[in-house]
Amino acid sequence: MLSADDLGFITGKLGRDLTDVEAACFENLWSEHCSYRSTKSVLKTLPTEGEDVILGPGDDAAVVRFSDDLAIVVGMESHNHPSYVDPYDGAATGVGGIVRDIISMGARPIALMDPLYFGSLDEEKTRYLFEHIVAGIGDYGNCIGVPVVRGETVFDPSYQGNPLVNVVCVGVVKPDQYLTARVKAPGNRLVLYGSSTGRDGLGGASFASRDLSEDSEASERTSVQVGDPYTEKLLIEATCEMAATGKVLSCRDLGAAGLAGASSEMASSYGARIVADRVHLREEGMNAVEIMLAESQERMLVEVAPEDVALMGSIAEKYDLRWSEIGEVIAEPRYIVEFEGKVVCDLPVDLLVGGTPGCVLPKAPKTTDTTYTQPEGALKGLALAVLSYPDVASKEWIVEQYDHHVQLRTVSTDHDAGVLRLGDAALVLSCGCNPRHIALAPYENAANAVYENAANLACLGARPLCIVNCLNFASPSHPEVFWEMEQSVLGLGDMARALGAPVVGGNVSMYNESDEFGTEIKPTPTIGMVGKGPVRRWIAPVVGDRLALVGATGAHLGGSILDAVTGCGGAAPPKADLAVMEKVRDLVAADALTGATDLSKGGLIAALTKLAPDAEVTLAGDPHVALFSETYGRFLVAFKDEAVLEGLDYQVIGTVGGEGLSVTVGDEAFTLSREEIEEARTSITRLMRF
Repeated sequence: MLSADDLGFITGKLGRDLTDVEAACFENLWSEHCSYRSTKSVLKTLPTEGEDVILGPGDDAAVVRFSDDLAIVVGMESHNHPSYVDPYDGAATGVGGIVRDIISMGARPIALMDPLYFGSLDEEKTRYLFEHIVAGIGDYGNCIGVPVVRGETVFDPSYQGNPLVNVVCVGVVKPDQYLTARVKAPGNRLVLYGSSTGRDGLGGASFASRDLSEDSEASERTSVQVGDPYTEKLLIEATCEMAATGKVLSCRDLGAAGLAGASSEMASSYGARIVADRVHLREEGMNAVEIMLAESQERMLVEVAPEDVALMGSIAEKYDLRWSEIGEVIAEPRYIVEFEGKVVCDLPVDLLVGGTPGCVLPKAPKTTDTTYTQPEGALKGLALAVLSYPDVASKEWIVEQYDHHVQLRTVSTDHDAGVLRLGDAALVLSCGCNPRHIALAPYENAANAVYENAANLACLGARPLCIVNCLNFASPSHPEVFWEMEQSVLGLGDMARALGAPVVGGNVSMYNESDEFGTEIKPTPTIGMVGKGPVRRWIAPVVGDRLALVGATGAHLGGSILDAVTGCGGAAPPKADLAVMEKVRDLVAADALTGATDLSKGGLIAALTKLAPDAEVTLAGDPHVALFSETYGRFLVAFKDEAVLEGLDYQVIGTVGGEGLSVTVGDEAFTLSREEIEEARTSITRLMRF
C-alpha cells in the first residue's frame, strides 16, 4: 500500500482521489525496487562515463564498446525475495528477467554469472533453498542456451531468512545497431508479444521492497512469477529477428510492475495510451489492475511505425508467440489506460515515472568490534577447516548443473574468472564481494570488492572495461544500514575511478531482512565485472617452478574465513593498492609467469591448494597471519626466472613438487596430502549429494 505521505503528495498534485489502477501503478513504480527513492542521491556519485561507454545507466542495460565492430551489452538484477518464497521459480525468473533486459537492447545474450548468498548449510532450510535456487538457475539457463560461466557463493547466518540471488547477463551487438527503451515519436504503435498475461507476479515490485515476514512463503506466493524457458528461447530469436529488420524503434521487456511499468517508462519522454482490453490473456475475468500490473514472464513491448505492426506480428507468429497491438505513443505527456470503454488511469507521465519525492533518511556509523583472540587448535586442523568452509570449498556440485559450453565461445571457467572468445580477444568475467569484510569497514571493503574482481581478471592478463552492481542491503530506514549503503557506494565508486572502470548499470535491493529469523543481511554490494584480454586459459605451474608471495601481508583476520570458523575476530583489511595488481597483470599477459592467483577468501592456504597443491613452502612470522590473513593486494605466483619479479614487493616461499602440500611456518610444520585436500574441498558436494 502507498504510505499516507505518498498518497497525500500524489492527490495534492492531482487535486483528486486515485482510481484503483492509478493507485496500483504508483504503489509499484514508486517502490524502492523501481524508483531507487532512498538511494538515488548516493548513486549519482558513481562514475558512469568512459571512452568505451556507448550507453550508460538508465536503460534496460548498458552498451560498452569491445572492438570496432562489436559492443558488449551488460546488466545485473536481483530476485531475492521471490527466491525465498519459491526458490526454483524465483531464481529461474531472475535469469529470465535479466536475459530479457539484454535482448531488449537488440543484443544476443552470450553469458551469465550468478553471485549467490545463503545462510548456514547446517540448516535444513538453507540446503533446501540452495538446492532449488541452483536448479532454477541451471534449468532456465540450460534451456535457453546461455552459459553460466562464472559465479560466487557465500554462506553466512545473516542470510538465513533472506537469501540473495543476483544475476549478471552479457550480450553482444554491433555498436551502431543497439536498441533503446525510449519511444521515438507520437503516432507510433506499441506491440506486446510473448507469453499471455496471467495473474502471476502481481505486486512483484512492491513485494521486492518489503521485508520478509514469518508467513511469507504462503501469503506472498502469488507475488512470484512462473517462468517458461522454452518460450524465452523463442522470445530471444524473435526479438533478434525483429531488431535485424531495422524497424523496431524502441523495445522494453516486461519486468517489475508489468505492462504498467514497461509502457510508462518507455513512453516517459512523450506519453502513451494503452487499451488494456487488447492484451492477450491466459485467464478469464481479469480486471484492469491485474492486466496492467501482473508480472507474467516472457513478454516484450516494442514501438514500431503503424505500417510495420503487421511485420512484427508475422515474426512473432513465426516463433509461435502471441501478439497484440495494445496502444500508441501520444504527444501529450500523460499516461492513459482504457478498459471496457472507460478511462481507468490518466496521469502525468512524469509524476508516475519520475515524480517520487526524494527520501532523506538518517544515517549513523556502525561500530564494530575488532578484538582479536588467538585461535585454538593445531595449524593443520585449522587449515582443513578453512579449506572445507563452503565459501572456499569446491563449487563442483553447483558447476556440474550448468552448461558452460553452449554457444561454443567458452574458453575456460576455471579458477579466477570466466573466459569467452570474441573475435581475436577474450571477454573475461568476474563477480562477487565479501560481505564479512564490508560489514566491518564498508568504504574500504566495497572498494576492495571492485579490486578483487579486477585482480581475478589480472590473473588472466585482462583489464576491466566496466562494472555493474547489485546493492543488497537491509532496511534503509535503519540509520546504520543507510550509512553502510552510502559508504559502500562511495568506496565502490572511488575504486572504479582508480581502475578506469565506469559503473554502467545495476540494481538496488533493499529491505533484505527477516522477521522469521530476526536477521538482516550483511551489506552486500555485489560486483559484476567485464574485462578484455588475451585468449588464454588459467595456467597451472609444473614441478620445479618456484613460488612467490607478491605484496605485503598484514594482520587482517577480521571477517576472514578463519574468523568464520573460529570466531577469532581481528581487524578488517584496508583498501588495496593498485600498483601490485597492474604489474602482475602485465607479467601474466606477457607469459612471464607459469601461474598466478590472487589471495582472497581463505588467505594463502586457499591460494596454495588452488595453484600448487603439491609443493614445499616455508613461511615466516605469525602462523595464523601468514596462512589465513585476507589482506588484499597480494598474489601467489609461479615462475622459472626470478628476474621477472624485479620491482615487485615479493618473497620466494617455496617450490612446486612433492606429494601434497608441505608447510613450515616458524617452528611449526604440517603436510596436507592430496587426499586430505580433496576431502576438504568436496565438503559441499558430499553434503548435497548424500
